[in-house]
Amino acid sequence: MIYSFPRLLETLAAGRAGDWGLVLATIVETEGSTPQVVGSSAIFAKSGLVAGTVGGGLLEARVEATAHKALEEGEPRLVSIRLDADPTDVEGAICGGAALVLIDPGVEAAEGIFRSALEGFKKRRAGVLASRIRAGHDETAAVERGFLPMGAGVLPDDPVFGDIAPGVLEEIVAGGRARLLRAGSRMTFVEPVLPLPRLIIAGAGHIGKAVARLGRLLDFSVTVIDDRPEFANIMNVPDADEIVVGDIGEAVGAIEGSPDDYFVIVTRGHQKDAEALRAAIRRGAAYVGMIGSKRKIELMHCEFLESGWATAAEWDRIHAPIGVDIGSKTVEEIAVSIAAELIRVRAGRGGTDRP
Repeated sequence: MIYSFPRLLETLAAGRAGDWGLVLATIVETEGSTPQVVGSSAIFAKSGLVAGTVGGGLLEARVEATAHKALEEGEPRLVSIRLDADPTDVEGAICGGAALVLIDPGVEAAEGIFRSALEGFKKRRAGVLASRIRAGHDETAAVERGFLPMGAGVLPDDPVFGDIAPGVLEEIVAGGRARLLRAGSRMTFVEPVLPLPRLIIAGAGHIGKAVARLGRLLDFSVTVIDDRPEFANIMNVPDADEIVVGDIGEAVGAIEGSPDDYFVIVTRGHQKDAEALRAAIRRGAAYVGMIGSKRKIELMHCEFLESGWATAAEWDRIHAPIGVDIGSKTVEEIAVSIAAELIRVRAGRGGTDRP
């Protein structure tokens, strides 16, 4: 099952599912308590759910039934689904809220729009994906879609973006949350397309390869660096978005810095780890983690402070030994522990598991 926004766009950009096509269902507005938030989406085909979720349970069952009907009739729908039920009804939903859901069987016509938005993720280019909705009778609707890179400017006669007030799109991108804009009988649902956080893995060995695989699943843009061409290649690390072959320290240092960078240092030895860490430690990154035993980490700690390569405060921000302490032993378990720490930091919880 695919749940993330980039993966949903990949599915939509790929086009039809058999002879029936795809239906995109998106929660565009909520009231009260609902199992999913505004912007949650699911893709259905005749065979059932293809990707994503609008919350599961009764809500998703109702949305899927409407999606099948919309697919048969070829007409979008805008439906309001209440989630009230008697608590004794095991089939009911007791969230107590309501969800307004846009169900569109015409997404094939917007494949180019979805591809443009997907490129925005891949090229680290912020933008907005918009759906202009005109509600009709009996829950029917008409939908027009567009994608606009930030900074591109809006033409006054643009059918999707033209009547959105200046500054609103910038506010939505800055806030990072989808929003339904209402202007009389017209509605525009705007979803921010933000650059993915970048995971830079120094080391293309077994652990680096496993972390790259998990990083892609977790919606990071994955860069892998190694000075060994036999390791730093697409056959060995197929989940990397970018592979750099060269001196590890120099390659890390050459990366344009961003506060959304996550450095994972898992090279083949102490010296290479130190070179990568020297290049990363003062980058202002969201995360810098390095693998190693407690003894190795302590020796490197002393070396960095005595050589002036880092202050005590800068060293304290390093996650070393890397990863959440889950008693990991195998390559895959170590990769999971690193991925768990990346998730925790990205979620704003920070912290380390060092004793």
